[in-house]
Amino acid sequence: MTGLIILAAGASSRLGTPKQNLIYQGQTLLQRAIHTALTSACCEKIVVVLGANEGVIRPNISDHQIHITYNPNWQEGIASSIRLGITELQKLEPNIKAAILMLCDQPFVDPLLIYQLTERKAENNNGIVACAYKDTLGVPALFDASYFPQLLMLQGKEGAKKLIKAFSHDVLPVAFPLGAIDIDTMDDYEGLGERK
Repeated sequence: MTGLIILAAGASSRLGTPKQNLIYQGQTLLQRAIHTALTSACCEKIVVVLGANEGVIRPNISDHQIHITYNPNWQEGIASSIRLGITELQKLEPNIKAAILMLCDQPFVDPLLIYQLTERKAENNNGIVACAYKDTLGVPALFDASYFPQLLMLQGKEGAKKLIKAFSHDVLPVAFPLGAIDIDTMDDYEGLGERK
């Protein structure tokens, strides 16, 4: 049983407007991420962690069959959202076996990729399955429940990459070249419109 956590609590300070609400191909980036999670059909529970700008983001996603939670400590950094997401997932499903961490600003994540993460985990004994792009390993990434204690110990701006590096011997990569494209600035967003 696998859960999925969409980390969407950031303030988008470099962008100047909530990236979660940016429109791409008829949906907001966060709606796309949720749709991807729901249609992957391999994650039993989906948790969306909101924080900054919650008031203008939540109305756009409140009709989805997901669990939305608010992170009052979002200013600490992404670690606080990971901790909250794992905690909420365990409350929803105490027997959860693994969790996928996902962002909303990687617009080319699709249901097939989420399925590949779960399939690679099912076929191998590795505790972490991470996406490979641009000479790095990162999210979306699947963590076996045995890593939940380490995820719950992350602090500040520490994210999934800290564990991926620390436990590199236990990481299985899944190629995802388009994972290098994320939306941090208005230039990034404008460049997205040029990709058809």
